[in-house]
Amino acid sequence: MKQTLTALGLMLVTAAAGAADFTAQDLEGLKLDTRQKAMPVLPQVVGMATAEVQQRGAAQAIPVCKEKAPQALQRKAEETGWRLSRVSLKTRNPERGRPDAWEARHLAEFNIRAARGEKPEALEVGEVVRDSQGKPEFRYLRAIPVGPFCVQCHGVGDQVSQDLRASLARDYPQDQALGYSVGQIRGALSVRRPL
Repeated sequence: MKQTLTALGLMLVTAAAGAADFTAQDLEGLKLDTRQKAMPVLPQVVGMATAEVQQRGAAQAIPVCKEKAPQALQRKAEETGWRLSRVSLKTRNPERGRPDAWEARHLAEFNIRAARGEKPEALEVGEVVRDSQGKPEFRYLRAIPVGPFCVQCHGVGDQVSQDLRASLARDYPQDQALGYSVGQIRGALSVRRPL
């Protein structure tokens, strides 16, 4: 028991020491650089989905979010050497969008901060943490708010058509990503950046 507590204490001290190596200025620089390099992928995805909805309808746009969005994130990951994903507390695709404990904690905090009046589109967090091998990494999370376009697929009641509901049930049998209103936090872009 004493050895376990000692080992736990050493891990906490090591983790704290890793984070302490970075000043507030370093963290702000990492946050800014990560935001500038990672965030442009989201408007690309929204643009693809918007074009598909306008041309073929919302049900036909499902492959954009299901296949093309992850491909766009993968291209950005290959370009930067970082891991990128979209996560949510109410997942549509649990294989790709389930948050880990760090992400879930900050997503819950984003919801609280938004309820207190902070603008959802400005909510972000960046921290230096230790990865599973004990190496420092910068973790970044930026809220993705629900816009007017989003409620077609993620909205409340009749905002989501019956045809679309049937398509979503077929493509996402474990879908929980309904019931949102404009301005709520749909999820977040998550970045894990090795240091």
